[in-house]
Amino acid sequence: MIALPRRPAVMTAVTTAALAALTAVLVRAVRSDAYVTDPAALAGWYAVAWVLFGAAAWALRHAPARHVTPLVLAGSVAVAACGLVAEPRTSSDVYRYVWDGRVQAAGISPYDRVPGDPALSRLRDDWLFPRGAECERPERFGVAAAGGGPSADPSGTAIATCTLINRPSVHTVYPPVAEGYFLLVHALSPADARHKPFQVGGAVLSVAVSALLLAVLRRRGRARWAAYWAWCPAVAVEAVNNAHADVLGVLFAVAGLAAVRAHRIRGGTLIGAGIATKLLPAVVLPGALAGAAAPRPRRPDGAVGSEGPVRPLRRSLAVLLPAAAVVGLGYLPYLLVSHGSVLGYLGGYAEEEGYDDPTVKNRYALLRLVLPASWSQPAVLVLCAAIVAYVLRRGDPERPWRSALLVTGAAFLLTTPGYSWYALLLIALVALDGRWEWLGVAMAGAAKYVGGRAVDDSGLLGTVAYALAGTAVLAGWLVRRRGHGRALREPGAVPVPEPGPEPRPRPGPDPEPGPVPYGIRSGAPEVRAGRGPRPQPGPGSPRY
Repeated sequence: MIALPRRPAVMTAVTTAALAALTAVLVRAVRSDAYVTDPAALAGWYAVAWVLFGAAAWALRHAPARHVTPLVLAGSVAVAACGLVAEPRTSSDVYRYVWDGRVQAAGISPYDRVPGDPALSRLRDDWLFPRGAECERPERFGVAAAGGGPSADPSGTAIATCTLINRPSVHTVYPPVAEGYFLLVHALSPADARHKPFQVGGAVLSVAVSALLLAVLRRRGRARWAAYWAWCPAVAVEAVNNAHADVLGVLFAVAGLAAVRAHRIRGGTLIGAGIATKLLPAVVLPGALAGAAAPRPRRPDGAVGSEGPVRPLRRSLAVLLPAAAVVGLGYLPYLLVSHGSVLGYLGGYAEEEGYDDPTVKNRYALLRLVLPASWSQPAVLVLCAAIVAYVLRRGDPERPWRSALLVTGAAFLLTTPGYSWYALLLIALVALDGRWEWLGVAMAGAAKYVGGRAVDDSGLLGTVAYALAGTAVLAGWLVRRRGHGRALREPGAVPVPEPGPEPRPRPGPDPEPGPVPYGIRSGAPEVRAGRGPRPQPGPGSPRY
């Protein structure tokens, strides 16, 4: 193997070249209609894109620090632009966004009527509701003809009516902040803009997440980690080309986790906005409460101290109540104007996706390798509860994203979802914490969603993909633990005595992710090779 010289200028050039190749492959993949005609080829292009993404991220580690921020931002813009070169290719969800925005602009609650309702025929157009031969194309869904429209041509042949909106006979499933986003994009868009404003909105939001990650990570000396989100192929495909609203929820979740350490109410409010966008960001709440149930520190006489940071209940409520208030206030206007349930198709969607029947869509695939199918759902609930309890007791409140990554990643491995855009949140958490091995979980979702169309048994492919992803996560943890163990055995390693309530740390680089996955608290004993106890900040020390 030829070893690349790691001079700064060379590594910057290598990073730039890898980014250029990545964008070329993404443009080729996005412009292709292979999802319908040749999904195996599309899966191949995705695999190449992920390899180039990994090469670019590796090269960035050796680029000069002054080049990191420009490279990450320029790459983020370039990767996002790749998603704008074609109409949505692998998902039709954006058409529901367009319709919900249009319905709200007409003064109708999106929770009241389904897209296929002929009573809304005045809102239809030939793009969202084509007729005739256009309905023979893939991803077209039949609906009743609009009132007053011809149902047959002059020869007597029936004229089919269809829509680009999937599930046109059910109510919307999206929470209120997402619906507000749909209405805002509709209000700002030209009449004939179609899907493009939502793609542009996805590009803007994805770059905004990159900028926010850079702002958070630069203070910790880890700006390079922002590339895990900024350059990820899933961002171009799912956040921009397919324009999934998940990216808005990711922005709120990242902002909330970044804020919650110093401002719990603000952090809870932002996380609540994320939950009111796509519900999935609720999985980061345990991370925001990391360490809330930790044992109180003991005094030198062995008694439990009465003083501490913030009492656990007060700390938890300072996050949970604002989050719940945002969700409740978001739904309130729709509750007042809607005649039906504002939960829409949520219950039906959960049933359709097999959360109550493991045999549907290969749900809980890894657990069903070792447990009877009927045990898998209870097992998921027990395991998730155990992980949350672990995070609440042992999680690091100074790194809430670490616990959020553990809970989110474990939830993905336990439920094995088949929609690749769900992993956008996971990717952002990987960027915050730097544990890149969790990106395999996002790759597994993409393999199951796209590659599953190219094989006879998509469930088997998904199971194998998630099993490999779980193995990678375990291997990453073992490697980190082994490296940490070697450091502890170095001559001169001095244990640091357990301190009391620790002030916020000085701004500076975080240590690399350690061996215990998301479980070491800021106040736990630590051992550092060759040095004594870390000096504690004085009263005038700078704080976050």
